[in-house]
Amino acid sequence: MNDAEPQLVTIDAAATAVVRDVVPVTALRDFFDTSFGALAEAISAQGLTVVGPAFGLYRGDPGDTLDIEVGFPTDRAVQPSGTVTVGSLPGGRVARLLHVGGFDGLTSSWDRLHSWILAQGLDASSQRWEVYVTQPSPEMDPADLRTELNWPVAESV
Repeated sequence: MNDAEPQLVTIDAAATAVVRDVVPVTALRDFFDTSFGALAEAISAQGLTVVGPAFGLYRGDPGDTLDIEVGFPTDRAVQPSGTVTVGSLPGGRVARLLHVGGFDGLTSSWDRLHSWILAQGLDASSQRWEVYVTQPSPEMDPADLRTELNWPVAESV
């Protein structure tokens, strides 16, 4: 279930500390867990300030594997360390939708946002990202999760 309709917003680019890989869908949870551990260590060791919630950025079309980077927006560029490297979230026009509920419903929300983008006569970028507004925890009710879906767009040519 979603609280809001999709909307167009203009955002600024953001520096990020990330871990990027091509991951089988079946290994996604482990990738997130391992990556967030490495990120916490690097961010703390370098004295960076996290300036927003965690995100997952996806490139290309989903399939059996995902080209993904997970990370945090930071106050300045991270110095590469182990699997942690410099990243960025793009600025510009973005179609946005708030997904309310468990992660198992994200695919239908992404499909809804993509349909809305096409109905607006816009072209969707090959990359898109989720912002994990609500930090998940094992004891929480998945219905309480909030995930912001962001998809850069351009005018159709």
